[in-house]
Amino acid sequence: MTPLGAKMRALREERGISLKDMAESLGVSSAYLSALEHGKRGKPTGFLLHRIIAYFNVIWDEAEELQRLAEISDPKISIDTGGLPPEATELTNRLAGAIDKLDPEDLRFLRDEVIRRSGKRR
Repeated sequence: MTPLGAKMRALREERGISLKDMAESLGVSSAYLSALEHGKRGKPTGFLLHRIIAYFNVIWDEAEELQRLAEISDPKISIDTGGLPPEATELTNRLAGAIDKLDPEDLRFLRDEVIRRSGKRR
């Protein structure tokens, strides 16, 4: 599941909305919406994301959060380490080979450490 997918599911469940009803209202298939929530589809287009924001009737901070989550929810990310130090290529390859073996606690630690060291906000 992607960060955006988890948030969408939480919003649906908080409001008692079925996947089928939401998909119908957005004009997409429930299979597509399910795949989007589960991270089996790439991040939605800007147009669909705006429709999702309007569907949930969220404004300001919550709308910005959905947009931010969409930006970090591409399940098929590609990293170009050309021109970077060899450690970047090694790290990228080791992470790619081990990510499915790390538990959520380890993943959160690594995520938070990267954010902390790079000076980026979540």
